[in-house]
Amino acid sequence: MATAGWYYARGQQQVGPMDVQQLVAAISSAAEGPETLVYGPGLNTWKPARDVPAVAGALRGGSAGAGSQRPPNIPYSSPTGRVADVIDYEIFGNEMQYVEVTLDPGEMAIAEPGSMFYMSPGIQMNTVFGDPSQTQQQQGGFLGKVLTAGKRVLTGESLFMSTFTNAAPSGRHVVSFAAPYPGKILALDIAEQGGELICQKDSFLAAARGVSIGIAFQKKLGVGLFGGEGFIMQRLTGAGLAFVHAGGTLVKKTLAPRETLKLDTGCLVALQTSVTYDIQFVGGFKNTLFGGEGLFFATLTGPGDVWLQSLPLSRLAGRIIAAAPGTGRGGREEGSVLGGLGRLLDGDNS
Repeated sequence: MATAGWYYARGQQQVGPMDVQQLVAAISSAAEGPETLVYGPGLNTWKPARDVPAVAGALRGGSAGAGSQRPPNIPYSSPTGRVADVIDYEIFGNEMQYVEVTLDPGEMAIAEPGSMFYMSPGIQMNTVFGDPSQTQQQQGGFLGKVLTAGKRVLTGESLFMSTFTNAAPSGRHVVSFAAPYPGKILALDIAEQGGELICQKDSFLAAARGVSIGIAFQKKLGVGLFGGEGFIMQRLTGAGLAFVHAGGTLVKKTLAPRETLKLDTGCLVALQTSVTYDIQFVGGFKNTLFGGEGLFFATLTGPGDVWLQSLPLSRLAGRIIAAAPGTGRGGREEGSVLGGLGRLLDGDNS
């Protein structure tokens, strides 16, 4: 009887356990073929299938060895060679979500300052200047750190990043990160997006070590002035999982080549670099003055994937401000035809 102690790597995930026959069948249909990383009996690290005698023998009609054990983390890297920590996660909640990340010893998660929800005792938190996913030499010394931090400031983020490392000698520990306002948390594998993804400002929540947060300049003047996101958006590069937050309901659209989608300029969350982002004038006198949708639409042209949000933070904030007492509109939702006098009579005028 074949031993079900084999695993293979698919993207950032490990698939298994399974026996050699199942493994060979999976490898045969995988894009990497014999280059697929595998792990199983007799191995202490992941190796290409062609370099593992038991698997290579099975490819030629041989058999598997015995034994079974839990595989180590997949040595995962981006197309540019950036190595990332392989983290496990689970997203909880509906309208107000948070993500719980499980770290093996030595693994690290990075996050925006102030986004941490809770963590177990084995997690060590540090505040760092620059890119925590790169060494000081890779960043170009202190000046490189200043440049990296300066780019983050341009996207409206802090100069610093928070890191959360499992510093315990053994055992797995968790750290969680909470969404800043009602919406959904989206988990994206940056390597599966080609090693790069463009996001709206303030959308980044947390990521595995291996993801860098930079800036993406809009090349067209019209997009920068009227696109709702300004000249600068966030650029996530490297490898590993990144968690992005969207307001309201999250929608993913896959655009075919030259297929165009129009949307409100604030409803864009993220897009692949193959998608073209531009703006278009709404047109029409009544549409412009009374349409309530602003002067411009955002237009996205494929090919590629885009992620949209139904409730941008600016729209939510605008409704809250409009409904606040003292702005001239507060209290309308209460149905009082007397306005301020009605609130005074029912005692709700504090």
